[in-house]
Amino acid sequence: MAKSLKELVALLASADVKGELDRTIEKITCDSRQVIPGSLFICLTGAKVDGHDYIAQACQAGAVAVLAEKEVAVEAGVSVIRVPSTRAAMQVVGPYFFDYPARKMRLIGVTGTNGKTTTTYLIRHILQQAGFKVGLIGTIQTMIGERILPVKNTTPDVVDLQGILADMAASGMDYAVMEVSSHALSLGRVSGCEFDTAVFTNMTQDHLDFHITFEHYAAAKSLLFQSLDQGAVKEGKTAVINIDDPSSGVMLRAAHCRTIRYAVKQPADLRAQEVEVRDDGARFRLTGEFGDWPFHLKITGVFNIYNVMAAVGATLAEGVDLPVIRLAVESFQSVPGRFELVKAGQPFTVIVDYAHTPDGLENILRTAQQFAEKKMIVVFGCGGDRDKTKRPIMGRLAAQYADVIIATSDNPRTEDPETILQEIEIGIREGLTAGKQYESIVNRRDAIHRALHLAQDGDIVIIAGKGHETYQILKDRTISFDDREVVREIIKEMK
Repeated sequence: MAKSLKELVALLASADVKGELDRTIEKITCDSRQVIPGSLFICLTGAKVDGHDYIAQACQAGAVAVLAEKEVAVEAGVSVIRVPSTRAAMQVVGPYFFDYPARKMRLIGVTGTNGKTTTTYLIRHILQQAGFKVGLIGTIQTMIGERILPVKNTTPDVVDLQGILADMAASGMDYAVMEVSSHALSLGRVSGCEFDTAVFTNMTQDHLDFHITFEHYAAAKSLLFQSLDQGAVKEGKTAVINIDDPSSGVMLRAAHCRTIRYAVKQPADLRAQEVEVRDDGARFRLTGEFGDWPFHLKITGVFNIYNVMAAVGATLAEGVDLPVIRLAVESFQSVPGRFELVKAGQPFTVIVDYAHTPDGLENILRTAQQFAEKKMIVVFGCGGDRDKTKRPIMGRLAAQYADVIIATSDNPRTEDPETILQEIEIGIREGLTAGKQYESIVNRRDAIHRALHLAQDGDIVIIAGKGHETYQILKDRTISFDDREVVREIIKEMK
């Protein structure tokens, strides 16, 4: 995978070079801790860390060249390539260094506020059942076949992503299925990735701390669909779009290729009808030009029926036969932390879910309400250093659907947890009606403990916000914290 520095610099039109170009680059990285002899170290300027401050460490570790935006001092013999934007330069040299691995397999991207993880897992499962080797990149983990790699972001940065895709190509993957976040699209993390099928799940309020307006958020999502016909090397491009979502028009206008539209509420290429939701699964009839096919799912909720249709559309686009798709979908069990039942011998239901947006929270509460025998108890919070405007909205929704509402900490990060809860409480008080109970408990373990002790036979306890996460980010540290394990521990103590 090595390249000459001269090759890489030739890609950068406005580069100012000091030092030798006739040298071999064995690795490119923007993390000084990952530098090995022969590396090109890329200095990225972030919100909290400036890569230019770590040049000395990179040189000591063996970097032979530095890509920078500023005048910098380096050890003797180290070349400096100065550019206006190291981030933009990285987006060019990263894919080239790894020989554009996304061109060597089919690449499916899934974007949307909610449903990305479940949809990518469904697509992976269907493709595997169809006999393909599949890699997956997402929020929970990165998988190359059955090999699991840790994750840092929903969509990794350019260099990390290209390295992962190169590993997938070298490992013989036929497909890579990827969650594509709006941040990744806005920041160019998927530069050099040629997508073949792109999926839009939905768009609801989230990330407005970054995008500022809903229109900018939608525009960021649409970049995935714009990319389908730009500089394509591979053939057969398809956009799979949920037309029940009000933002679907933005995605459709951006997609200059074949489209597959799916819906529950209106006619579409794929439409779910006669929907039935139960506590142990869901049923619906899928209609389209192929006729009318019944589906029996082991996952539940109308939101999951949308996810299933998204996966069906994506795999139909890739040429998988519908009988194979249906068998795969009907055998699909679940995704960690997504409407996950926690069974520890208790006489009531406990569900852990990743829902951390207004729409996500409403989806799971509405679904649980459909089969709740008695009370519904919800424990939830909102993350710190994130969109503050959704906090009262989520409080209002919790008060609307649940009988007992316990607001608690999610990942408070640098914010004061009490302040976050006060902002949530504004919405809870607006939506609270007679007979409903509300408590605010900062400590998440204490909040879960309270909910489980309030629960009686036939009740449903929903713990939302963290799902699969096994940690909690506090102001000064990150601690181990898994909602599912905490539930099991507390129920064991109760017995």
